[in-house]
Amino acid sequence: MPETAPEGLTGLAFGGDYNPEQWPEEVWQEDVRLMREAGVTMVSVGIFSWALLEPSPGTYDFGWLDRVLDLLHDNGVRVDLGTPTVVPPVWFYRAHPEALPVAADGTRYEFGSRGAICHSNADYRAAAANITTKLAERYADHPALALWHVHNEYGVPVSACYCDSCAAHFRRWLARTYGTVEAVNEAWGTAFWGQRYTGFEQINPPRTTPTVGNPGQALDYRRFADVTLRENFTAERDILHRLSPGIPVTTNFMTALSQCDSIDYWAWGREVDLVSNDHYLITDGRRTHVNLAMAADLTRSVAGGAPWLLLEHSTSGVNWQPRNPAKAPGQMARNSLAHVARGSDGAMFFQWRQSRRGAEKFHSSMVPHAGTDSRVWREVVELGAHLDALGAVRGTRTVADAAVLWDWHSWWAQGLQWRPSEDHDPRERADAFYEALYDHHLTVDFAHPEADLSAYPLVVVPALYLTTEAAGANLRRYVERGGTLVVSYFSGIVDEHDAVHDGPYPGALRDVLGLTVEEFSPLLAGEGVRLTGPDEAELTGDVWTEFVVPRGAETVWTYADGLTAGRPAVTRYRLGEGTAWYVSTRLDARGLGVLLGRAADDAGVALRTELPRDVEVVRREGESGTYVFVINHSSSDAKVPLDGNGAEVLTGDRAAGGLVVPAGAVRAVRLDGR
Repeated sequence: MPETAPEGLTGLAFGGDYNPEQWPEEVWQEDVRLMREAGVTMVSVGIFSWALLEPSPGTYDFGWLDRVLDLLHDNGVRVDLGTPTVVPPVWFYRAHPEALPVAADGTRYEFGSRGAICHSNADYRAAAANITTKLAERYADHPALALWHVHNEYGVPVSACYCDSCAAHFRRWLARTYGTVEAVNEAWGTAFWGQRYTGFEQINPPRTTPTVGNPGQALDYRRFADVTLRENFTAERDILHRLSPGIPVTTNFMTALSQCDSIDYWAWGREVDLVSNDHYLITDGRRTHVNLAMAADLTRSVAGGAPWLLLEHSTSGVNWQPRNPAKAPGQMARNSLAHVARGSDGAMFFQWRQSRRGAEKFHSSMVPHAGTDSRVWREVVELGAHLDALGAVRGTRTVADAAVLWDWHSWWAQGLQWRPSEDHDPRERADAFYEALYDHHLTVDFAHPEADLSAYPLVVVPALYLTTEAAGANLRRYVERGGTLVVSYFSGIVDEHDAVHDGPYPGALRDVLGLTVEEFSPLLAGEGVRLTGPDEAELTGDVWTEFVVPRGAETVWTYADGLTAGRPAVTRYRLGEGTAWYVSTRLDARGLGVLLGRAADDAGVALRTELPRDVEVVRREGESGTYVFVINHSSSDAKVPLDGNGAEVLTGDRAAGGLVVPAGAVRAVRLDGR
């Protein structure tokens, strides 16, 4: 996709959601003074302010927003201006109660939160288009305007509605997609359990049923719901493009959060002018910086490798998890600069000033309840200086070493009911494989299964239950032409309609892997298996085993016990100029590390074995030079070799062939002559 940046922003974006409507006007002057002190370059405004902008139907009050935007412009702060369509006013819902969404069990939600919207509702669509038009007409030429921000976090908290309006919309979508009801019957396999339809008017959304419903119908409803959200985004975007040409339009994604798995971000990435993302640490005991790196890599990949923008993260703790610890000293800067290393052209926060009231009053902010005599504020000011020093990084691109395949449609299909084992969690496998690559110090791009993979010497498939024939052919071409492929179990099984591919498992991938699978053999809770392999090296697995039959593939590791004892567990297949690996059990972290080390050797990918654990080395390249970011998440100083000499941007020190990065610190070296 083409590279687009906020209009008028010459350096990196730094700031946050600014909600001045929560405060008396005398606070606004203090806000902009502090913004200058912190080095804020852009803030997001107006995202939740529909009720203030249109206090009654057709009555508008833009005076307060005029004053806010003028004040920001006078103080050198650019504006990411929101269309407030995520929360319609209460008067709208009282006039149109049918615009409130309905759950699958028939429960209609009530006003009083956010995002409670039936996106098929015609009255909502008309009202959203109207307020967007009014904003664009008024502010298209405002000198502070840098970016339009449509809605907020589509799909959260409601991604699908099951009301009668959605039922009618779903039928129209099915008619456009399939043409005939007979094609729907074929795709969904309605001959099973006597579910056959004779007309589109008979089809409803997959509402609550006594037992498991039709999986093809449920999968298509996920697609329909995603398309419906995207229709509303593009309607607002097109209004803004028409009335405010030259100002890019975005909406904030949440790419790697499992709480927002209802959105096909590959499709959405093609619709925005600038990909932006929100990321919050999930503090569940795991290494939070690994998920952060994953989210940044995935967002950059959705952007087609172009620079993107971190539009929200937190200065310290959040407020919506069971336990919300504060960030450690220095962690805010480390998190922010890790996103920048992996392609973000800035670091924005939710929010500027911590709220005193409302559901998120305990969510951290740039100006905390403790005020400016606080650790958080001092770190905010220091981060602003760092981002200012890194301004020349803007527009450069992050360089990747390997690719991981990722497909939201496959996640949706895998998440349907009645699979061979509830202990198999495909997202857990994606996280585990990514973490293993991270621990090998490889920078990862994510890719759609049907995308061109020729740039990557190593491609990993941690979980691809739904695999189209086109994707299978694409992976075969990739290996035949010299690529190295690693595939995990329960991949390649069904087509785009959740129908099992004809013939033995793994369906669309059996030719590229050189094997078939006679039968799945999931393990019981607590069971494990041993694998024996080269030089009697032993690996361990759990959750899943299979009866694998090599059809040209060589056995590298063998099951040593369990029902599959003596059968292949991990195989390797030479196909054309490349190699395909298959692992038929859930390996632990050590096993994945060993497996991916062997695959990296096949791919000719050099592993950074000299780097300590939890030390990232990430490279950005472009017209302004080559920048090497070193992020030390460990508790010890790290000595890191460099491929050349250069100037360390944040300290001004020279780095000759290497540098020492203190525990918890970040360094960014601009290499000489690059």
